Amino acid sequence: MFTQIKRLPIFQTIIAILFLLVQSATSLYLPYITARIINNGIAKGNTNYIWLQGVIMIGVAIIGLIGSMLSSWLFVKISYTVGGEIRSDLYRKILSFSKAEFDIFGSASLITRNTDDVNQIQTLIQTGTQFLLMAPIQMIGGIIMTWVLSPRFAMVFIIAIPFLVIIFAVIYKKVSPIYGKIQFFLDKLNLTFREGLTGIHVIRAFNKETSEFEKYSNLNKAYAKNSVVAGTIMGFFIPALSLILNFAALFIVWLGAQFVTNGTMNVGNIVGAVSYSTQIISGFATISYIIMMIPRGQTSANRVNAVLNQPLSIDDNGVNAEESTDKSLVFENVDYRFEGAEKKALSDINFSVKSGQTLAIIGSTGDGKSTLVNLISRLYDVESGQVILNGANVKDISQEKLHDQISYVPQNTMLFFGTIRSNMLVGKPDATDDEIWQALEMAEAKGFVDALDNGLDSMVAKAGDNFSGGQKQRLCIARALLKQADVYVFDDSFSALDFKTDTAVRYNMKTRTDSAMTIIVAQRISTITTADIIVVLDQGTVAGLGTHEELKESNPVYQQIMKSQSYQEAK
Repeated sequence: MFTQIKRLPIFQTIIAILFLLVQSATSLYLPYITARIINNGIAKGNTNYIWLQGVIMIGVAIIGLIGSMLSSWLFVKISYTVGGEIRSDLYRKILSFSKAEFDIFGSASLITRNTDDVNQIQTLIQTGTQFLLMAPIQMIGGIIMTWVLSPRFAMVFIIAIPFLVIIFAVIYKKVSPIYGKIQFFLDKLNLTFREGLTGIHVIRAFNKETSEFEKYSNLNKAYAKNSVVAGTIMGFFIPALSLILNFAALFIVWLGAQFVTNGTMNVGNIVGAVSYSTQIISGFATISYIIMMIPRGQTSANRVNAVLNQPLSIDDNGVNAEESTDKSLVFENVDYRFEGAEKKALSDINFSVKSGQTLAIIGSTGDGKSTLVNLISRLYDVESGQVILNGANVKDISQEKLHDQISYVPQNTMLFFGTIRSNMLVGKPDATDDEIWQALEMAEAKGFVDALDNGLDSMVAKAGDNFSGGQKQRLCIARALLKQADVYVFDDSFSALDFKTDTAVRYNMKTRTDSAMTIIVAQRISTITTADIIVVLDQGTVAGLGTHEELKESNPVYQQIMKSQSYQEAK
């Protein structure tokens, strides 16, 4: 939490505190004026004194109102400014994450941390900086002003406060761990809800609506149960606080009545003391409420700081190492293991590909094909060995320079909300419309885009949901081909295309990739028969390396894949 407090703008905070002090001083002075009016004006029939003090009271109230408005405005502005900075820092840090960091947190948890957790911090900063400063002034100032009116009345509150502190300490200890559970269940709720939305077709196809609803309902009940428990515990404190302090105020009235009867005290002192008792109750209640908020805010701050302080598994320490003029990609004794895994996902991977060549990677599901290509752009980093691009270890190349050299089509097609043009410009921000149309033509996407009413300005829904799987793949391929790169990576990017379109796209893109290295991850052998080099993966190791003709004659794993696809080479 201290990390977030350090973000407070110093000058604005000081000005806000000054206005807050003005507001607090006026609220403390008003009951004192009331007591003086009763004692020196009403009791003595002095009308002029009543009018004079009444004007002073109005002036003080107006000053207090102005102080309250300005301090509230400044504290709200400060809290939202800090909240905005935290969200920006979180998003900037998340964008620097490799896949390893995403595997640690999960997208649902990151969304919760950037929304609900930041809101909790923001609320705590707003209420904490404002009321945690004002409440002690009200409480301590109220006791002091009561002492000014009558030391005997002040002693009543001084005796009551230790009992309140004990009650608060017990409740705080009980409620603090519950808020951690609340945020945990909120993470799970967001994850389940997100999976339900993205997987609605699968859920309906297998008639799992009831079981999915029950899973979400159980999490929701657990979340609600913990929230009710925390709310109930906190709800007990305010009545206990009011009971003790109201008994104190009642005792003051009873005690004051004895003093007024025997002529040792004026009625105004009793009225003032009762008014201050209200401020003391309010001050202690506010302090308690803020402190009760701290466990939840602290939990949220810890979760946010866990993201901000997460060490990057891939540091951008590249210095743009000197590269060879001969364009090539080499995997040299590469091993990779997922975080916490006992077995290596990739073991002793060795191959090389040169400019103008196409390298294909094939294997069964889970053999490490996508993991291997992710090592090229350092979405993962090798455990041992090295990946060498154009003569330089990728670890010695800055992230920006490395990613400039690679164009990538992911396994899961990703289109952004916007237009077709805005999605294409992700690949090349300064691309002209002619260049975009050429890329679309290479990807066999020009036909269906041209048929749309708005052409390149046609809307793309969230995740491209208004296009078919094949159309989304072709748009992603076009975006990758629009970029001039040394390496083009297609991670199972032709799977949704029919054989005719698949063949046409691979033929068309030769004009773009002729002087580059092309990496194709594929499930279908028909997609890779023309590749210069084929890497056959089997349980994370290279089980075969060669051309299609060589492998089909001598490699058992490749032959098994061919057999499983009922592939027959034309004689």
